[in-house]
Amino acid sequence: MAVPDSFDAIPILNNQSSWFFAYAKTRREEDIDILWNMFEVALQFADGEGDEWQSEFLEAFQKARAVNRVRWNLTMGLFWIRPWFYLPLDRNSRQYIRSKLTLPIDKNGPYADEYLKLRENLEARFNEENYPIHSFPDLSYAAWQYQGNDEETDLQDEDENEAEAAPLPPPIQSYSIDNILGDGCFIPRENLKNYLGRLRMKKNLILQGPPGTGKTWLAKRLGFALMGQKSDRRVRSLQFHPNLSYEDFVRGWRPSGEGRLALANGPLMEMIEEAKKAPDTKFVMIIEEINRGNPAQIFGEMLTLLEADKRTPEAALELSYRMQPNEKVFIPENLYLIGTMNIADRSLALVDLALRRRFAFVDLEPQLNDVWKDWVCRQNNLPDDVVTQIQQRLLRLNEEIEADPTLGRQFRIGHSYVTPPLKESIPNPWHWFKQVVLTEIGPLLDEYWFDNLPKSRDAKDRLLDGL
Repeated sequence: MAVPDSFDAIPILNNQSSWFFAYAKTRREEDIDILWNMFEVALQFADGEGDEWQSEFLEAFQKARAVNRVRWNLTMGLFWIRPWFYLPLDRNSRQYIRSKLTLPIDKNGPYADEYLKLRENLEARFNEENYPIHSFPDLSYAAWQYQGNDEETDLQDEDENEAEAAPLPPPIQSYSIDNILGDGCFIPRENLKNYLGRLRMKKNLILQGPPGTGKTWLAKRLGFALMGQKSDRRVRSLQFHPNLSYEDFVRGWRPSGEGRLALANGPLMEMIEEAKKAPDTKFVMIIEEINRGNPAQIFGEMLTLLEADKRTPEAALELSYRMQPNEKVFIPENLYLIGTMNIADRSLALVDLALRRRFAFVDLEPQLNDVWKDWVCRQNNLPDDVVTQIQQRLLRLNEEIEADPTLGRQFRIGHSYVTPPLKESIPNPWHWFKQVVLTEIGPLLDEYWFDNLPKSRDAKDRLLDGL
């Protein structure tokens, strides 16, 4: 066997805190036997000795966590004996699960039923290609890296009843409409105020507009402004697509690591659970391309619960798949949804009327205005006369597109196409603009006028006139 060349993924332990029980003067007579029984049952349960061991495990877990100096350490012991079956809940792992995976963990835990439920939910997600982790050892290592390679877990010499020292949270960065404008938004302040007002009242907002109008960019910043702070922990983004289903988004059966199916929550239910844990804190879910999937099918009964006046326990409904008998679910009033929608894509179906009634819709326009021009000149150090000519050429193109009976306003070209990245150095502005036309705007025009390519070529030639 080769000699390891690193200690990566090897559990790190402060050897002064390696006991799972207290000193004799504070230890109960039965504590050692309780711990022995816990790990014997845990081995039987993990090694597939039958589902009847689950009830034995739940009972043994609750008894063991009550032993002085155990609490979260118990999950580390379980992880060490069967790392592919049991998840660790040391401080780093809890922080990673809460912050990176946005899954709730009761700070007063661990509790046996919640521990197994979290284990099953994570195991069901491991088979997803884009999920950050794919096993419990992956979780342990990712959490260790996420915390900046801290060399100690929280296996401490403190009494169980002492408060555990929590990791220092990042400083809170306030965020408002002023910050949106300062980040490079060219929409008038009054419009932004109206968008936020509709989001607060309706709870659900869709930003719709032509390609390149900054829908995705603005959605996240409206979320920050709604919360009053720039916090990625409470904003979650995902994209709808034709293959997305209710089982993916809300809740459904998914393969587990044991060769069987397990009922697991999707992103929406995960956000609902997180929001319920902190009812005085706002949470935001951003859904990209909300009309690219089938919203009525993806939301299911959640479509009814989206309404602002149904965000109460009294309006709760049973889900298609229930974790517990008679379980009912409602969407808390502190969870907000922001969708984006490209209205120029001919391949997308019209939005379901039931969805329209539950969302407020705002139109985003191409902002090729003087605010945009001043920003590009100042931030990218481009000559005023060059930016003015680019502005005029695109405005004329948009007038032509809007006047075309086969296209219309929704097919205009957005300002994002000609807004360089912040502080990006552009030595030759006209060469940069030519490349944008040839590789981005031009192919889009060919798609618009696919049945009249000479018209597309003429429009490109006018954009590039003299270059």
